Amino acid sequence: MWFIFALLSAVFAALTSILAKIGIDGVNSNLATAIRTIVVLVMAWGMVFLTKAQNTITEISIKSWLFLILSGLATGASWLCYYYALQIGDVSKVVPIDKLSVIITLLLAFVCLHEQFTVRSVIGCILIGAGTLLMAV
Repeated sequence: MWFIFALLSAVFAALTSILAKIGIDGVNSNLATAIRTIVVLVMAWGMVFLTKAQNTITEISIKSWLFLILSGLATGASWLCYYYALQIGDVSKVVPIDKLSVIITLLLAFVCLHEQFTVRSVIGCILIGAGTLLMAV
């Protein structure tokens, strides 16, 4: 089931880039990011209330709060940079460079989370890096 949701995530991420590039025309990138964030906020809280997950908010540990807040700050910084890059660059060049996050994530998972690096993941990182360079040049 995780694979289906991961695939759907990729499809929606692709739509995000195309729809954002069309929508950002003539709009300040920071304002566009703020509008997008409001929509995401409404959708996320809608799902919280739909699934009745709001009842568990008091059970969240301080450590989880800290890292969720840091993750939110990283997401915000990523979105602000991404929208500005989309505004001034071509989607076909911005998106592959943005996807270098796959390589960075794998490296951070190895260093910070002590996840295993396999031969397949190393080869995958090399191919993603090469593909990104090929598409961005």
